[in-house]
Amino acid sequence: MTKKDYYQVLGVDRDAPAEDIKKAYRQLALKYHPDRNSGSKEAEDKFKEAAEAYSVLADPEKRSAYDRFGHEGLRGQGFSGFDPSVFEDFEDILGNFFGFSFGDFFGGGRRGGGRRPGRDLALEIELGLEEAAAGAEREIKLTRAEACPTCRGSKRKPGTEPASCPQCGGRGQVRFQQGFFTLARTCPRCQGSGEVNASPCETCQGKGHTREKRALKVRIPAGVADGSRLRLVGEGEAGDEGLPAGDLYVVTRVRKHPFFEREGNDLACEITISFTQAALGARVEIPTLEGSEVLKVPAGTQPGEIIRLKGKGVMDVGGRKKGDLFVKVQIRTPENLSKEQKALLAKLAEVRGEDIEAVDKSVIHRMKNIFQ
Repeated sequence: MTKKDYYQVLGVDRDAPAEDIKKAYRQLALKYHPDRNSGSKEAEDKFKEAAEAYSVLADPEKRSAYDRFGHEGLRGQGFSGFDPSVFEDFEDILGNFFGFSFGDFFGGGRRGGGRRPGRDLALEIELGLEEAAAGAEREIKLTRAEACPTCRGSKRKPGTEPASCPQCGGRGQVRFQQGFFTLARTCPRCQGSGEVNASPCETCQGKGHTREKRALKVRIPAGVADGSRLRLVGEGEAGDEGLPAGDLYVVTRVRKHPFFEREGNDLACEITISFTQAALGARVEIPTLEGSEVLKVPAGTQPGEIIRLKGKGVMDVGGRKKGDLFVKVQIRTPENLSKEQKALLAKLAEVRGEDIEAVDKSVIHRMKNIFQ
């Protein structure tokens, strides 16, 4: 099912400040709270939908990834949809108002110790139009988090085991009394895992990852456009122990071409020919992305007419269909004519019955016909 736009879910503008986002979420959380809408599956869904939207838009890093790449940009950022932990910001407000523990209501307890899959990465590659059309291979360089070579992502010294969290006694939650109610929160010491790292790895200081520079070869398929995204599975940052690495998204940026303009898989260009070529017809050699091509200009071609060359555009990424090349013809009027040339043109006008000395009223007549 297609996810809704998070800004629309909260009813805020895309440039809304953090305070407005927080306010909008709180209002929706109070409105659709399950205790206020007992037995309503729709209210519960909206409640969780608002929480999901808030968990992204309240986090500057997640919000930036969402603004650039949409829902797909959140993959691998430790985000998997509805997350009950977002209620911790409002637990005092909502817990007192409705009287229960969010962690208990939503099946709280251990939350995996804050373990996360690897984050996705994104970078841009600049291409010329010819490269975008034909495909290319590029080497890219990046710095990313990779599993620590010493602890292999466990965060602990090799040969050691985690210890039970002393703050929550291994339960993953800490509980406290507030008025008549008992509230529960994820343990801040162990992040809900119930375990602590008593012997951090010295190589990565207990992070499980080290920053490494890498060079990768990327094959750019033929037909990519400006803004196309290529996904390299598993080439993002390493996840925590036992969790998958993120993906790498390569965004293509195609430079403006001096001769061609691209519209989808079609190309367009403009050529200028002499008025005699336009009148008598001509064969004009023009460039294409695959080399030169002879364009047949029909006799009597008018300024601004477009000639279509089928199959001379760009192949789509799937290799199923190729676009066309549309050539717009402009006509060049000669300047600095010699006496002989002027005489010949005057003779042509005479033969055609044109009076070059008379006032041409054809434009006025055409306008009158339009408004009649």
